[in-house]
Order: sequence, then structure tokens, then C-alpha cells
Amino acid sequence: MDRVTLRGLSVRGHHGVFAHEREDGQTFVVDLVLGLDTAPAAATDDLALTVHYGVLAEQVAAIVAGEPVDLIETLAQRIADTCLGHEVVEEVEVTVHKPDAPITVPFDDVTVTITRRRP
Repeated sequence: MDRVTLRGLSVRGHHGVFAHEREDGQTFVVDLVLGLDTAPAAATDDLALTVHYGVLAEQVAAIVAGEPVDLIETLAQRIADTCLGHEVVEEVEVTVHKPDAPITVPFDDVTVTITRRRP
């Protein structure tokens, strides 16, 4: 299976279990690794036969900026569902970064990574 990767999609969202996270918002960063067969698109040079990563980036940004959830696990699942909604995408690995998580000790990043496949 071929891979199309989108890394570092940075979007402001209002996710988290604490009231200040919902009110103030924070930046979330999303990485996607899409599994699909790119051979048909490569053979014909036809965008319609692959995933349009510009459109997908806008869809993912809308999810992150949209309805708040408590957990980044839930956010990652919503993103995965959207990715798998693209007919050519057979599997997706979604990583959601929450670099400004409310943690009281020094840290670099908090991430949740999930992998989902088409049944």
C-alpha cells in the first residue's frame, strides 16, 4: 500500500475537559498518514483517482475548529472517519498533538495516535 502523508496541520480548537480549555482554546496539530493505491492516479495523472489532500486538509481543519470534545482520542476518531470517507483511502494513521496541554510539569508534547482501516 502506498502512503500519502500530511504533517503539521495546525488549527485552533476548543477541546479538553477543563472549562478554560473550552473557553480559551489552544492550538492542535494533526499528522495524517493515508494508505491507498496511488498506481491508478500515477498511470493516468488523474487527481480524481487519488486523495485530494488540499480538500482533506480543509475537512480536518474544520473538525478541529468545530464542535468541542473532551478527549483528543475522540477528535482523532472523528478525523479518521473523515479520512476513510474518501473512497480511495484504505487506512489512516492519525496523530493529534496537544502541545499546550494543561500539565504542571515541563513537557514537549502530548499526542494520541490511532490507526483505522476500512472494514
